[in-house]
Amino acid sequence: MQPDQRKKSSVDVDFFTEYGEGSRYRIEEVIGKGSYGVVCSAYDTHIGEKVAIKKINDIFEHVSDATRILREIKLLRLLRHPDIVEIKHILLPPSRREFKDIYVVFELMESDLHQVIKANDDLTPEHYQFFLYQLLRGLKYIHTANVFHRDLKPKNILANADCKLKICDFGLARVAFNDTPTAIFWTDYVATRWYRAPELCGSFFSKYTPAIDIWSIGCIFSELLTGKPLFPGKNVVHQLDLMTDLLGTPTPEAIARVRNEKARRYLSSMRKKKPVPFSQKFPNADPLALRLLERMLAFEPKDRPTAEEALADPYFKGLAKVEREPTAQPVTKMEFEFERRRITKEDVRELIYREILEYHPKMLKEHLDGSEPTGFMYPSAVDHFKKQFAYLEEHYGNGAPVTPPERQHASLPRYPC
Repeated sequence: MQPDQRKKSSVDVDFFTEYGEGSRYRIEEVIGKGSYGVVCSAYDTHIGEKVAIKKINDIFEHVSDATRILREIKLLRLLRHPDIVEIKHILLPPSRREFKDIYVVFELMESDLHQVIKANDDLTPEHYQFFLYQLLRGLKYIHTANVFHRDLKPKNILANADCKLKICDFGLARVAFNDTPTAIFWTDYVATRWYRAPELCGSFFSKYTPAIDIWSIGCIFSELLTGKPLFPGKNVVHQLDLMTDLLGTPTPEAIARVRNEKARRYLSSMRKKKPVPFSQKFPNADPLALRLLERMLAFEPKDRPTAEEALADPYFKGLAKVEREPTAQPVTKMEFEFERRRITKEDVRELIYREILEYHPKMLKEHLDGSEPTGFMYPSAVDHFKKQFAYLEEHYGNGAPVTPPERQHASLPRYPC
């Protein structure tokens, strides 16, 4: 073979770097499973570091699930901040029109806050302060983008051994636009009850605000202090009982603002409860921490501080510099126009594919130029990954370490049959 034949042309090299991702990631082990699919740790040979690859199965079975995935990958692309988990890459599906699974590459985090709380009974006041600071700093950024997370809980806060926290799971998040009829529009609120603000227990207020996330952060902070969930309600009524046991019965004015008639009647007929002093409920905690916690857990949303106001609290003296904490550009209506219309499976597939192209600049350019060869199936690592993920999943939980079968490193173009 002639030397010049052996050398791939620079076009070929670029092509395979861009599209043929088969040899970039070395999959190591399963680190989590859920209803969506499976997460494996992997080694990124391009940048020499470990990553997490989340395989999301059968995305288009239900349009609502596909929309949730679209919302999450879109928001994580737009919200880049040290306290929010980062999507590093999304693998290219082999076919634009027929793909069912996607492989999303995240930065690898060691644990989540739920595990940290369960496993550590020796957290110090410095830990509590630094954890809350990071959560509020991330939340300030999210809220300045006009986004509400709506599902903050310890399992949705990733953690590393160096005490770094990152907010994840934006599948229930919403972007607030001024002309959105908020309460009517957001009817699919299904987040975990224990961290749900009172205005969400039976749709209390006509329009909810970023204060719902501040309440959730308050619940998470109290769980850090005690090691136990603050309001582990078995149902909505029990949830209201637990809240009022601590905070006292709301004022008649607050009850009058409750939109849900059943909840309003229940609160009105409730025996008068006095609030429990937080110093009694959390006897060993820093008084400054408790004063801030009490503000975050105000029954009425208007009485809770914004994330920015909370960061300016005396509790963070010497740690937070409010003017230094980054803010975000508000998310544009154009990015989320799909939320404002009824969309089909094909619409969502096209929108998710368009999001994936954001991680493949060369193909994105072709797509935008209209020069993309629509029939051609690009080389893709997905087929190799499918086998490896299936193998690891099958052996996950057997106790023995599992090594995935070796991948063939050639990633060849696939032409339509």
